[in-house]
Amino acid sequence: MDYTHLGRTGLSVSRLCLGTMNFGPETSESDSHAIMDRAHEHGINFFDTADVYGWEKGEGVTEQIIGRWFAGDPARRDRTVLATKVYGAMGDGPNDEKLSALHIRRSCEASLRRLQTDHIDLYQMHHVDRDTPWEEIWEALETLRAQGKILYAGSSNFAGWHLAQAQEIPRAHHRLGLVSEQSIYNLMNRWVELEVLPAARHHGIGLIPWSPLNGGLLSGAIRKQREGGGSRSGSERAAAGMAAHRDAIEAYENLCGELGEDPAHVGLAWLLGRDGVTAPIIGPRTIGQLDGTLRALEIRLDDATLAKLDELFPSPGPNGDKPAPEAYAW
Repeated sequence: MDYTHLGRTGLSVSRLCLGTMNFGPETSESDSHAIMDRAHEHGINFFDTADVYGWEKGEGVTEQIIGRWFAGDPARRDRTVLATKVYGAMGDGPNDEKLSALHIRRSCEASLRRLQTDHIDLYQMHHVDRDTPWEEIWEALETLRAQGKILYAGSSNFAGWHLAQAQEIPRAHHRLGLVSEQSIYNLMNRWVELEVLPAARHHGIGLIPWSPLNGGLLSGAIRKQREGGGSRSGSERAAAGMAAHRDAIEAYENLCGELGEDPAHVGLAWLLGRDGVTAPIIGPRTIGQLDGTLRALEIRLDDATLAKLDELFPSPGPNGDKPAPEAYAW
């Protein structure tokens, strides 16, 4: 396994991050535990979850599954860089969601109980809260950090402007602030290259791409359809993406065939080679899927292949090979 630092911190994390959103809804608890065991065997030490995963309001189903796995062997927690999130509705009350100091405190305490741990390594804001001042948010997070309940703070689904804005208060107080940003990023969705990725690099914030295969569309979806599989790429969102980009996806699969590589592994390898990317989030539903994913760490895409990928899936803007504002203005 390859490792890198999380953003500008000294924390070492694996180049692949184990996403756990399938634990509970898609993958049984016993299989989820087996996948986490295998991840450790492969050297994957970076696990990502969220209080809302499991999609039963207030239950934190996925966090509970992880917590029972930790309880089975305390050494597992020591070997894991654990990330979870706060923002989503965990109840029906007016203070049961978003990023008020009250909700942050309550949510952190609840996540700690479900995860059966005394601290969270990376506590991430699951979305920007436009109604809560940054002074309040950072005071709540710094209090949790002073109490030893969280070590690092991260964000998810922020715009480049939000990353810059969020860093103003920590910088003024000579504090660390954000160390990571979780954004959707893949060959088919490259919007973060305009402003989020440049902002993250400037502020020393590591980018953690979610949906690295765009809901399965970059995992050989056309081939799987022909073979009667590809359930993930059968969703309404994926179907719309397939209809709009079928020619490019087919050309991509043909290119991967010429390389002798699985399309899913090529998509991950492309992300791993992007400047500023810390670790794409993989969401295996089986041990076999997890084992196969490691091939992406070995693939090195040459300049000719990268140029072909840019032709098939160009970065947004008329001058998409440049960051904002040059991507769309002089």
